[in-house]
Amino acid sequence: METITLWTRQVPQVWEQLCRDGAYQVKEVYIRQKNGSMSDYYLKLYQWYTKTARRYLTIQEDQEYPIWFSLDGQDRLQPLENSVILKVRMPKDKVLLCNMDAWGYRVNYWYVPLNQDDEQRHHRELDRYGIHSDDELIGSSKGNFYPLLTKEIQDSWERVFTLMDVPAEKLSATAWELRKEWVEEVYWGEKESPVDISNQGSGVHPAK
Repeated sequence: METITLWTRQVPQVWEQLCRDGAYQVKEVYIRQKNGSMSDYYLKLYQWYTKTARRYLTIQEDQEYPIWFSLDGQDRLQPLENSVILKVRMPKDKVLLCNMDAWGYRVNYWYVPLNQDDEQRHHRELDRYGIHSDDELIGSSKGNFYPLLTKEIQDSWERVFTLMDVPAEKLSATAWELRKEWVEEVYWGEKESPVDISNQGSGVHPAK
């Protein structure tokens, strides 16, 4: 089985759940707790992400929201107080890569261009119709008057999964389940060295 090594920063409760249950999945309540008044926006975004990801990866029906990982330990999210960094080695067929530049366009409802020439072509098309920004079409009834242009924008979003010819630092990884057996190292809080997890069988904090 081919594996991949990844890093993810989580709240301590994720590690506790891994110790207690052996597995972790993102739930709607977690997203609402984290994002407050912006929750509906992120829920809709992640629901789209998972629905589209199912074209490329087998994802169980109850696995609704992605877990985000860094591909490189040097580029990972930095440790913070009240956080844990998990270094995991997991099956590669459980992971889907994401172009983070393209994801930034998707998050803003923008057209995801194939390249710079394609981006310029798209902007000329918007100018031709007097449209200042893609989100005018996606976020309002104006899109009903330009269905082909709106569809072009929406269809381009799938490129977050297909534009892979970029430097590794522009990629992130996503998965829909994390298992304790995949965890190799745990970095607790702001500590630079991993803690001993050899005896972590229940939801007890690692020795600090």
